[in-house]
This record gives sequence, C-alpha cells and structure tokens, in this order.
Amino acid sequence: MDVIKITPRGYCYGVVDAIQLAKQVARDPSTPKPVYVLGQIVHNRHAVESLTALGIITLDGANRVELLERIAQGSVVFTAHGVSPAVKQRAREKGLHCVDATCPDVTRTHDLVRALAARGYDIIYIGKKGHPEPEGVLGEAPGRVRLVESEADVAALAIGGERVAVTTQTTLSKWDTERLLQLIRQRYPHVEVYNEICDATQRRQEAAVAQSHAADLVIVVGDRRSNNSNRLVEVVTKLASRPAYLIDNAEELRPEWLVGVRRVAVTSGSSTPSEITREVIRRLEAWPVEVTTAAVG
Repeated sequence: MDVIKITPRGYCYGVVDAIQLAKQVARDPSTPKPVYVLGQIVHNRHAVESLTALGIITLDGANRVELLERIAQGSVVFTAHGVSPAVKQRAREKGLHCVDATCPDVTRTHDLVRALAARGYDIIYIGKKGHPEPEGVLGEAPGRVRLVESEADVAALAIGGERVAVTTQTTLSKWDTERLLQLIRQRYPHVEVYNEICDATQRRQEAAVAQSHAADLVIVVGDRRSNNSNRLVEVVTKLASRPAYLIDNAEELRPEWLVGVRRVAVTSGSSTPSEITREVIRRLEAWPVEVTTAAVG
C-alpha cells in the first residue's frame, strides 16, 4: 500500500510540555506523593496509560472541584486544557502541591477573558459543551461569559450592553467558527473579535485537507474523546471529499475499508503518541493492495 504521511501531524508543543511535566513530577523524589492528574492529561488513552505506568493517578470526571475532594494529600497536576480559578483555590485550600500543565495558548485565552471581564465586557465564547477547556475559561468570569456551540445558541443570546467581545476555544478551526462569527456579527455589529484558535490545530487541519486529495482514503489516528482528532475526520470528509476513519491504533484497521484502495493518507490528532501512528503506517505499508477479506495483523 502506498502511504501518504500527512505533515504536520501528531503531538503539538502544548501536549508535549504537559506530558513531560507530569512525568518529571512523578520522577522527582522531592515532589509530594501520590501524584494525581485532574482529568485526562490530554485526550488520548495511550498518553494517560504512559503516566499510569509511572504511578500517576488520573481522576476523570466532569466536575474538577468535585474530583479534588477525592484527594487527601500529595500533588495535583492541572491538565493541558486548563482549569478555573475555583479549582486552583480549592486545591490550595486542601494543601495540595499544585503543578499547572495548562497549554500556553489556553492560558492566553484565560488571561484575555479575565481582562475583558474586568473592563466590563460581555463575552461570547465559541466552544464545545462538556469539554474541559471551556469549563476552565468560563470559570474566569462566571456570569459574564456565554458559551455557544450552535446557531441556536447564538439566536438565544440576550446581551444588552455596548461592550461585547467574542473569542474561541483553542482546539477549534476557522471552519468551525466562521458561520457562528458571521451570525454573532449580524446580531452585535459592534462586537470585538478575538481569534484564539491555536496555530497547531489550524495547520494540522489545513494539511489534512490539502494532502488528502491525492489519496483514496484517509486514516486519522486518535482517541474518540479528542475533539481535534474528530475534527480531522470531519474536515477531510467535508472539505476534501475523501472517506476518512478515526482509529485508536493499528488493530482497529478494517479490511473492508481498504478494498480497491491503492493510496491511503495518514494523519493523527495533536494528542496522539507518535509510536501509535508509526505502527499504523507500518501496517498499511505492508498491506497488499489485493487484500479483500484478510484480517488485520
């Protein structure tokens, strides 16, 4: 099988920094133990398992403050997605050693929202409901930030002030936000727009769309909880008009996908370990084009 290795793909610098920081904490004998991560360090089970092997305990759940109540002592690592000020305050109240692995791009959004709220702005935040990144950002200015994910959410907004700003979740793309931004501008012509989409997310999606045109099929390697991995599948399908599948690892490759396929493109989410993607590429490169029903491996 001819394999196009889409670049850039895989880990972004924020993910690398978060994982390495957590590993350093686990290996440092001076750091209070046990070490907990408040939520998944990044949305990929292989990355989480690599930390578990070092004795790090991942506490996963929707409410970070409630998760903190399960920790009696030791250290707590805040994930790359960021947390609200209330979470940090409660961790300090419990006497925990706090390690902040928030992606710098997310931190910048927190700073922006806090500054806008202090200046009296009402803030519209385009993001994914239930995702930990919006949870943390909204906590910077409770009551002043409105989370919107759909056109219906925009239609339901009721903002009467003259100072209105809009910003975005970092892991979205221009294709996610352009329609909602258009609607927000129509409703609030005086709105100030702050684009906080991270460059790594945008570049990976643009590369996937541009480079997949030469392929018969696209494989995206990533966790099903990863927003950016799911978006890679969507943009390839919609904008490049190529079939695309999300897999966790090489064992999830399906023979029926590859019937009649001679060239396949491979990319991966920004939280996917490189060795997982490399194994998928090796498996595909060894795949005979004439295969029709043989099982993977």
